[in-house]
Amino acid sequence: MTTLPDELPHPDEGSLRQTEERYRLLVEGVKDYAIFMLDPNGRVETWNVGAERIKGYSAREIIGRHFSVFYPPEDVAAGKTDMELRVAAADGRFEDEGWRVRKDGSMFWANVAITALRDSTGTLRGFAKVTRDLTARWATEDQARRLAGAEAARVEAEAAARQKDEYLAMLAHELRAPLAPLLNIVEVLRRSGGDPLALADGLDRVERQARHLRRLVDDLMEASRVARGRVTILRERLDLSRVVRMAVADRRPLLEKAGRGLSAEMPETPVWVSGDDARLTQVLANLLDNAAKYTDPGGRVEVRLVSELGRAVLTVRDTGIGIPPDVLPRLFTPFTQADRTLERERGGLGLGLSVVKGLVELHGGEVEAGSEGPGRGAEFTVRLPLEPEPSALAQTPADREFGRGGRRIVVIEDQPDAAESLKVLLELLGHEVRVAYTGPEGVGIASTWGPDVVVSDLGLPGLDGYGVARELRLRPATARVRLVALTGYGADEDRRRAAEAGFDYLLTKPADPAELVALLGEPPTAAV
Repeated sequence: MTTLPDELPHPDEGSLRQTEERYRLLVEGVKDYAIFMLDPNGRVETWNVGAERIKGYSAREIIGRHFSVFYPPEDVAAGKTDMELRVAAADGRFEDEGWRVRKDGSMFWANVAITALRDSTGTLRGFAKVTRDLTARWATEDQARRLAGAEAARVEAEAAARQKDEYLAMLAHELRAPLAPLLNIVEVLRRSGGDPLALADGLDRVERQARHLRRLVDDLMEASRVARGRVTILRERLDLSRVVRMAVADRRPLLEKAGRGLSAEMPETPVWVSGDDARLTQVLANLLDNAAKYTDPGGRVEVRLVSELGRAVLTVRDTGIGIPPDVLPRLFTPFTQADRTLERERGGLGLGLSVVKGLVELHGGEVEAGSEGPGRGAEFTVRLPLEPEPSALAQTPADREFGRGGRRIVVIEDQPDAAESLKVLLELLGHEVRVAYTGPEGVGIASTWGPDVVVSDLGLPGLDGYGVARELRLRPATARVRLVALTGYGADEDRRRAAEAGFDYLLTKPADPAELVALLGEPPTAAV
């Protein structure tokens, strides 16, 4: 049985010196790592062969200097070196990777570890710092990142090219659809010998196809304006229930004629939001048109408006063809459609939903789509911030009644064919019409004749349409006349300037005759 001594023998002074010497030789002999000591203030106290090889300084050149000399100037200015010592002192250790500077000014990628050194009383005596040169590894990883980035860019470019080709094919398909019957109709009329029935039928068909072409152009322009951030929101406090009610009433005859049912559920009390009446109407109209397009005859479209958690929540749900799961994430991207069949029997450019998203976000809201899959219908939900209930509502211009029956109308248009054709149309509807071909002439006729309505082009010789509106609003005889602007551009800047000048409405050329006729029987609104 071995007996252990009561105490282990203590190493003598010679043994300690020998151990310290071996440790010193070990550290100083390491060539692949920079290993050195810092005092509590960050000044270099020791230096090994690896440090000289990696950083370029000899021990005589660097001992006594602050270790910030190894860092890029911007890191020093940002306090990075002080931060590293603070963290190491607090946590016992700090590790990082980043660019460091050699004596000759060249940069290398380094892994750095700083360890706090404390004595038996816990007093901080300095720091041990170990640096590895990882430039070769970083270069390899950077090359891999670049290759991956180049591959991703290539894949993205190919996807963009495919999307462009698909879009051009889609656009060609949609434009050929109305162009083909237009060409056929021209040939039929040429061969009809003036047959009144053939002429009437041909004109009806021409009108339908022209309206379809106009919708395509309007969709393209509107999507472009939204994408470029050129849409201006003219905010006012408005009752979203009224907007929904009017949009549903406007679309109901079209849906019912096409064999789709339409129902709406909304609160009896107002749902107040801050927004642009025309733009929010456009949002709902686009959603209803989308639901109608992808719902077969016999299906239904349901609209619901509620207030919850400080937001107005508008839902449009249909029983249509549904949305494939792979399409849902990009449904609001321009030119994306659920109907991707070769026949594309449902038509359209796939722009309506991207416009919806852009307009809703301009109102500070959000829109999302959901579907249980093909054949299971779709649901679109719009959420907008609610406005506080107003304490009192003043009567707005829309509350004032506008007389019925035939109107006195001044048409100001510098293109004779456009002016005369509009005059004939309005006279056929029982209105009395006078035409002016310049801005000053139009102001003169309106000031002396006392019309109910002035329909003015914005681009006029002598005085443009904005000037016409301002002049008429300043004259007592025409201050309250209804002003309708016509423009070939229809940009939001035109809309804003027309409203500021005093116009009640702005229509984009070619103006829809039915829309113009409807404006003559409705009270003017405060916004264009």
